[in-house]
Amino acid sequence: MRYIGIDLGTRRIGLAFGDELGVGTPLPALTQADAGERQAALLTVIRERRADELVLGHPLNMDDTAGPKAKEAEVFAAKLRAELGLPVHLVDERLTSYEAESSIAKSKRREVRASGIIDSRAATLILQDYLNQVFPPTEEEQP
Repeated sequence: MRYIGIDLGTRRIGLAFGDELGVGTPLPALTQADAGERQAALLTVIRERRADELVLGHPLNMDDTAGPKAKEAEVFAAKLRAELGLPVHLVDERLTSYEAESSIAKSKRREVRASGIIDSRAATLILQDYLNQVFPPTEEEQP
C-alpha cells in the first residue's frame, strides 16, 4: 500500500509519502502560484507515486465543528475521490502546522514558510497519525 499525505493550503500544498512500513516522510511541497497548476502537480505526484490511498488534513475547529476550511477540505476530498477513484481519508489536523513550525528557528520561519517545508512537515504529521492507526506499533516498538 502507498499513501500520500496532503496538507491543503491556500498558497501551498504540503505532501508526504508512506507505505506499509508505517513511516511517513515529507515530499517537496507544491508551491506553484496558480491554483490550477498546483492541482495538476498534485495529480501528477499521486500518479507517479502510484498511491493507493490519500490522507487529507481536516482542519476542524477546536470545538470539533467544521468551519469553512474543513468544508473546503471535504469538497476537495470528494473531487479527488471522483477524479482518481481512490479512497481519501480525512484526518484531524488541528495544530499540525503549529507543531511543524515550532520545530524551526523563529529567525528562519519566514523564508522556510515560503519554501513549503512547514507544509510538508504538517502533511507528514497528518499522514503519520493515520499510519499509526492503520499500523499500530508492536509492543517491542513502544517506549
